[in-house]
Amino acid sequence: MAKTQNVPLIGVRRPGPPDGTARVSRRPGDLGLLMLVAAAFALAQLVLVHPDMGLGWDETVYTSQVSPYAPAAFFSAPRARGISLLVAPVASWSSSTTLLRIYLALLSGLGLFVALRVWRGLFPARVLALAGALFATLWVTVFYGPQVMPNYWVAIGALACVGCFVRAQAGGRDRAALWGTGLSAALMAWMRPPDAVWVILPLLVLTVAAPRWRRVRPLLALVAGLSAGAAEWIIEAYVSYGGLGQRLADGSRIQGGLGWNIAVGDQMRSLGGRVLCRPCSGGMPDPAVMVWWFVLPLIAALGLVIAVRARRPAPTLVLLACATTAGIPYLLMIGYAAPRFLLPLYALVAIPAADALVHLVTAPGGRWRPVAVTLVALALAAHLVTQFAVLQTTVRRTADSHRGWAATATELHRLGVRPPCALAGHLSVPIAFYAGCASVATDGHNANTTAADIARSVRRMPVAVIATPGGSPPGYAHAWALHRAGAVDIYVSPGAGSPTP
Repeated sequence: MAKTQNVPLIGVRRPGPPDGTARVSRRPGDLGLLMLVAAAFALAQLVLVHPDMGLGWDETVYTSQVSPYAPAAFFSAPRARGISLLVAPVASWSSSTTLLRIYLALLSGLGLFVALRVWRGLFPARVLALAGALFATLWVTVFYGPQVMPNYWVAIGALACVGCFVRAQAGGRDRAALWGTGLSAALMAWMRPPDAVWVILPLLVLTVAAPRWRRVRPLLALVAGLSAGAAEWIIEAYVSYGGLGQRLADGSRIQGGLGWNIAVGDQMRSLGGRVLCRPCSGGMPDPAVMVWWFVLPLIAALGLVIAVRARRPAPTLVLLACATTAGIPYLLMIGYAAPRFLLPLYALVAIPAADALVHLVTAPGGRWRPVAVTLVALALAAHLVTQFAVLQTTVRRTADSHRGWAATATELHRLGVRPPCALAGHLSVPIAFYAGCASVATDGHNANTTAADIARSVRRMPVAVIATPGGSPPGYAHAWALHRAGAVDIYVSPGAGSPTP
């Protein structure tokens, strides 16, 4: 039998990765580490964030869009309907907050696993597992994972999109990576279109400006995914908001006017558990709570130095570039802060930071450095304790406020304000959802009616106005019956059902 020879193909250029993109081995056991991190994250949400904690203000707006148990709340210009559709499989038939929280906790754990799995082959499994743990143990990640809010899902989409994009560039005709790039870009745009644009901006620049990254397929996947995810939001802009430009302008106005607003100090104040810092006044939290925020960029920069020395800088550079642009609008362009805004930044920075920590504790040849392991473990344990403390305080404070809203809704029902009904005034949006009423406003960001319309609606259904104690009701409610109910005053329209004892 004649022997065959391996003859090199002349003139054929095999597709190669962009400069600095290296592959590492994949082992079947690697998935087990990632599964363990994702499962622990889902369990932490169920244990530490009470599944029966009522819905928050924004959550009621998003959930009401698909819930049959309350009229849809006014949907302001900056919002997108992705998170409403994500919770529709549960919220469209059940009013159980516990069931909704469990569904989202399990789904967010699955999302973290998928986003980390994308990076297999680009970073070692222990780096990815540590990165997932670093991201998943932040109080803000655990707190918002089971909530009806879009920011966690933008973060997961960002992590998956960047990973798939790097794989698509390095793998020639890697169809799974191309599909992943498009779908994860669509997920981000589905949740928050402006955030998606900021995240993928460096990827678009790379495909245009860097010759080794100038490949058509990844670019098309990015653009197609972004367009598909944002299509509904853009169409709705023309149908309900006067056009795309008007919707963007309205969104900027509602957010205080986007421009040069350095919100770094505001974000620092929110680290202590303030879910919305607007206006962001008061002192800074304890330094022990903030220290990780200053250490994180230093460790990420060390990760970049390590990647450059190892001649594999591309994935780390792309991660840090996308993290930077994801943070720009919320650190430099907005006049208030919420810790959830920076979740995409934290997710993207986690891998370079984990890469640096693993390098610090590992000697050449894969052996552990005992002293370094001890110091890093102690630092991470202290960090975990502070994050747990902030989480517990935030959950307790949030649950208390939600119980207050539920109590007010119960009092409204007792006063005869039962569905179909309408509610205006102080905190009317979340309380109306709890009561099963429509929320109405004649001014402010949620204005959706007029005083004349409210006066006419009194003839066909009970209407109530909620005011702070000592405050005065709007003109149309001056003659309505006043009832004291805990921390609020309730003005009930004539003709409402009789109060029950």
